[in-house]
Amino acid sequence: STGVVKMQPKAEELKFVTKNDGYVHIHPSSVNYQIRHFESPYLVYHEKIKTSRVFIRDCSMVSVYPLVLLGGGQVHMQLQKGEFVISLDDGWIQFVAASHQVAELVKELRCELDQLLQDKIKNPSMDLCMCPRGSRIIGMIVKLVTTQ
Repeated sequence: STGVVKMQPKAEELKFVTKNDGYVHIHPSSVNYQIRHFESPYLVYHEKIKTSRVFIRDCSMVSVYPLVLLGGGQVHMQLQKGEFVISLDDGWIQFVAASHQVAELVKELRCELDQLLQDKIKNPSMDLCMCPRGSRIIGMIVKLVTTQ
């Protein structure tokens, strides 16, 4: 009979932060507008518009590993206050890794994926699933993302 129950924010109160625009809101026409809780705090979006405030449309939630593996920019790892931190986009996005090994493995997997994609660009006929290196890298990424 006493105490406080934490309420989810109303759709119009939910906001996210972008590097260049500060706070943005999900546009009311978006299918995600009524979603009041996302498992991950990160969204990717296709369109950003400014009317009464800045809105994003065509957005999807993205979890940490796909963001680290497929996001733009370089991946960096450093030790901060005893924790291993993986950073993207010149340090604007940061994640604390479970251990030094996890941080190193994720960084190495990202480097391998980047190299594999460069190889594919150079040789478009290459079948990534049939070459042993490509299938191992893709298999590891699938396993990591699906068991996250």
